[in-house]
Amino acid sequence: MVVVPLEKPAVNRTETPQLRCRDDVHWLRYVAAGTLAASGALLVTGYRRAGLMAAASGAALAMLDQADVVREWWNTLPGLLEELHTTLGKAQQAVDDLSTQGEKLREVLSR
Repeated sequence: MVVVPLEKPAVNRTETPQLRCRDDVHWLRYVAAGTLAASGALLVTGYRRAGLMAAASGAALAMLDQADVVREWWNTLPGLLEELHTTLGKAQQAVDDLSTQGEKLREVLSR
């Protein structure tokens, strides 16, 4: 005696199951790492041009894999450059002050 009637779900045999790519496999990351390793081997063995080309392509693949990190760095770059410009300005001012004090010291000592 069944209280709730259970029906069998209709199975559509004409649909083919879709192959799904596993999301946990990071092929681009593996290819970038392999390319960078190959570029290191090429550079060590003396093939400079091939090694540099492989390094450039490996770096490009790594940047494609980590696009969000590259975008974040790109957005923070103007602020970092502004800080660097300010720091270099302060260093230039300190060098100018030291130069001025050195000239004054030479004048005093030459008397």
